[in-house]
Amino acid sequence: MKKALALLIVLVSAVYAEVGEPAQNFTLKSAAGKEVSLSDFKGKVVVLEWTNPGCPFVKKHYGSGNMQKLQKDATAKGVVWLSICSSAPGKQGNMSAGDAAKASAENGSAATAYLLDEDGKVGQLYGAKRTPEMYVINKDGTLVYHGAIDDKKTPDPADIAGAKNYVAAALDDVLAGKPVSTPQTEAYGCSVKYGE
Repeated sequence: MKKALALLIVLVSAVYAEVGEPAQNFTLKSAAGKEVSLSDFKGKVVVLEWTNPGCPFVKKHYGSGNMQKLQKDATAKGVVWLSICSSAPGKQGNMSAGDAAKASAENGSAATAYLLDEDGKVGQLYGAKRTPEMYVINKDGTLVYHGAIDDKKTPDPADIAGAKNYVAAALDDVLAGKPVSTPQTEAYGCSVKYGE
């Protein structure tokens, strides 16, 4: 039994998207009701942002306008930004497509699309554990950054001003054709509200 469990743990951990490896394709419904696949954006830099509007750490970045500024700066440079909510039905952050679209509009999101992952398959494919948790994929489709949005692991918006923004730095490196100087950090925030 112990051997079988150990093998299962190895197999599960091997399935997660890893920095330096090709980002795994997925297809999800957007809040706008369209099917969106990662492969739709072949040849583009893509940011994946795991989100949950009810999480205080997410509220820190949206309530302050920090996340929207990052989204606007990135998309103005041709980056595709996909916000993904893996909250299961009945869990904090889960919304219908219509409510998600309304909430995104109200908070001024500048993401390319807001995607609904109610069964958590894409979140688990990428090993997302926190909200916000961030991923950057380069033009070749390789995952080049995974982790926290910044280095201030608090829900306090006052900490944003003095924070090192890892996502902005990773995008600067990628868009300049350089290797990402900090490719992996530990994400902080609320746990992703997967189903049982």
